[in-house]
Amino acid sequence: MSRKKSQKSRGSGGSSSSSSPAASSLPPKDGGKSCSPDSQVPLDGVVVPGRPSLSNSAEFYDLAFKVMLVGDSGVGKTCLLVRFKDGAFLAGSFISTVGIDFRNKVLNVDGVKVKLQIWDTAGQERFRSVTHAYYRDAHALLLLYDVTNKTSFDNIKAWLTEIHEYAQQDVVVMLLGNKVDSAHERVVKKEEGEKLAKEYGVPFMETSAKTGLNVDLAFMAIGKELKHRSMKIPNEPKFKLHEYVKKEVKGSGCCKS
Repeated sequence: MSRKKSQKSRGSGGSSSSSSPAASSLPPKDGGKSCSPDSQVPLDGVVVPGRPSLSNSAEFYDLAFKVMLVGDSGVGKTCLLVRFKDGAFLAGSFISTVGIDFRNKVLNVDGVKVKLQIWDTAGQERFRSVTHAYYRDAHALLLLYDVTNKTSFDNIKAWLTEIHEYAQQDVVVMLLGNKVDSAHERVVKKEEGEKLAKEYGVPFMETSAKTGLNVDLAFMAIGKELKHRSMKIPNEPKFKLHEYVKKEVKGSGCCKS
């Protein structure tokens, strides 16, 4: 499967590629690229071993998958992505993604280099048609709500309906209750998130882009699930995403209501 190399940026921020019709407001600090046809991930997620990562020509990966962050505007999708990618928190003014954009990160999953191409989507209604177009080839979706915003939680069912309508039938979905660091402003209890996730049969955890709570865990869990689905190594125990998430979250002693 051939793949073009992205052109090197003339600046110090890394590589870049041509912009898509949908613009983005993601900070370019990490050398993140705008949408490019050359950077699409194959539907099965499998690429030739040892291919260089599109985000860094010196970084190699064995498997590549497309992951989308979806949910209402203001739930912290961009902050969650930046925390995972750069280990930083975007404090200050409200950050709103316009349209859609993505960043890449390569994880070491059980000795296998897994590149996640993570797409940050706008939650505003006027950008929904843009978001719908990207559902169909996504391998995983992280669906976020804000624990301090009841409306964002109430809208989760509508988001799940859209996912079932536009995404692949076997897409991996995980529900995240974000902003748990704002305990004094919480209006959605952890138990409510757990109940909704159980109703729809999806794994659930609470996160904080500000403190980093469970951010890496969420993406690692997705990476493990996609890696196991793709490789299907003989005699290897089946990976159970729900059990892995429950065990790791319990082990971290987090998410107390």
